[in-house]
Amino acid sequence: MAEARAERRLAAILATDVVGYSRLMGSDEEGTLAALKSLRKSLIDPKIAEYRGRIFKTTGDGALVEFASTVDAVRCAIDIQRAMPERNADTPPGRKIEFRIGINVGDIIVDGDDIFGDGVNVAARLESISEPGGICISDVVHQQVSGRVEALFADLGDQNLKNITRPVRAYRVALKEAREEPAAASTPTLAAFASPDKPSIAVLPFQNMSGDSEQDYFCDGLVEDIITTLSKLAGLRVIARNSSFVYKGRAVDIREAAKQLGVRYVLEGSVRKSGNRIRITAQLIDAKDGAHLWAERYDRTMDEIFAIQDEITLVLATEMQVKLIEGEQARLHYTTTNNVEAWTYWVQGMSHFHQAVSKEKMGAARIYWEKALALDPASAALNAMLGFIHCLDARFGWWDDHETAMDKARAYSAKALEIDPDNAEAHTASSLILLMQRRYDEAVTDARKAIQLAPGSALAADLASFVFVPSGYPEEGVLQSEKAIALSPHYPPSYLGTLGNAYRLAGRTEQAIATFKAYHARNPGFGLTDLVIIYQQIGQADEARRTVELLMAARPNFTIGGWLKTQFIRRDTAQVEADREALRAAGLPMG
Repeated sequence: MAEARAERRLAAILATDVVGYSRLMGSDEEGTLAALKSLRKSLIDPKIAEYRGRIFKTTGDGALVEFASTVDAVRCAIDIQRAMPERNADTPPGRKIEFRIGINVGDIIVDGDDIFGDGVNVAARLESISEPGGICISDVVHQQVSGRVEALFADLGDQNLKNITRPVRAYRVALKEAREEPAAASTPTLAAFASPDKPSIAVLPFQNMSGDSEQDYFCDGLVEDIITTLSKLAGLRVIARNSSFVYKGRAVDIREAAKQLGVRYVLEGSVRKSGNRIRITAQLIDAKDGAHLWAERYDRTMDEIFAIQDEITLVLATEMQVKLIEGEQARLHYTTTNNVEAWTYWVQGMSHFHQAVSKEKMGAARIYWEKALALDPASAALNAMLGFIHCLDARFGWWDDHETAMDKARAYSAKALEIDPDNAEAHTASSLILLMQRRYDEAVTDARKAIQLAPGSALAADLASFVFVPSGYPEEGVLQSEKAIALSPHYPPSYLGTLGNAYRLAGRTEQAIATFKAYHARNPGFGLTDLVIIYQQIGQADEARRTVELLMAARPNFTIGGWLKTQFIRRDTAQVEADREALRAAGLPMG
């Protein structure tokens, strides 16, 4: 007798579960079960029915759902996740219910009302790597829904999922904001940033062939300008300087570096400077197969350094087939200054600027940039960065009193915008100054303009998040912080502080805790203040007190008053007062 053939079919599988279910049940078993039952009745089940799905398996905190349409599965997930913040609006942080969702399309085996197979298993594993409140989809799902649903997609690359033999390429669904804001219409988003069709490049430090270590700053400045110019192109993903420069002075395997940085193309080169003569070699490599797509040697005088930069960036855009949008052709000719001596001071200042946010390093950068500006007062970039430096001084009190520093910051920033209204650095500096003045809406407008003009700049994205969060746009801050980190795989620890704050004020408590712990791990003592606030506010007083002990051990002179002086005052003053009270209740000194 012939063996019965198993019934198989293609289906979209949605897997979901509750974040922190065991903790929620341990804290309030009956309340958690009642809340879940209410959510299923009022939201989950109706949405599944609306999109013609079928629940084929449930657990205490999750479900597996089958859809005939991949588009329906993703739309259902989006509707559910968009509805959850409103459902949690009046719920204390430690009691909020959040879902993770994973979606896959695959061949399934049908056994009565149940379903089995690799397609189901992959969906469940994608759910496990999703962020709280998020949706993670497989590559095949992305291919079927891209352009058909109202969402943005961030490429997470190949993921090694538990008990799945092959890597699975995954995408995070970044939901658009529910509110409509005219000022945000032109704001760059992860849609362009994460497109798998967008070329990506890392510009590695050029080798100094001069035999003079003092010329390192010259080589680094050349690469810096190339990276800055490329970061202004929306159709290109360029890795930030602080990530590509980890390879400085090292023998580099191009393919391995490209893999670590997540890029397709790598530019490498060398510089030999002797007197007024320079020799620059550059080559563009396709890391996919190691092929050299383009190589050139420039034997020129120092006066032609800017022409060389223009040629290199134009060739790179052409060779990588970057699609230029209106206005970007002009951005390929961006330079800080056309004065060679001023440019030399500029790059020396940048060598200090990139080392640390400290009085000593920023002071050295300021001196070099003031010398550069004296030679070229019409440089928008120099004025902008001096405005940024004095804004930092106003915050940290390094040289001048607060008002004097603010006056200088405003004057430099205004001059930069007068010289070039489309200078991204000027809009970034202006946004921070406006934030310090509590002119939140204007600050947000300038920050959005900065990331529009420099869509590939990790620094612009990180500082935009810094502005968005206290101004009342934490979800927009999350997107920009995540973008900054993606653009800079070897990101500075401070990026974690910005991201953690965005998560916290967006109500993503578990992600905030994990991020601040990572911040402390990389920069001991930092992130602990925020952890104290979170633990105290979600009712984990013992954990808050343990964190206070860690904080005081790392920073014995810490006081709440001192901490508040360095914080940008948020639009939500009630939240600021709640944070202050949480720190006081946890036992930290007022100061």
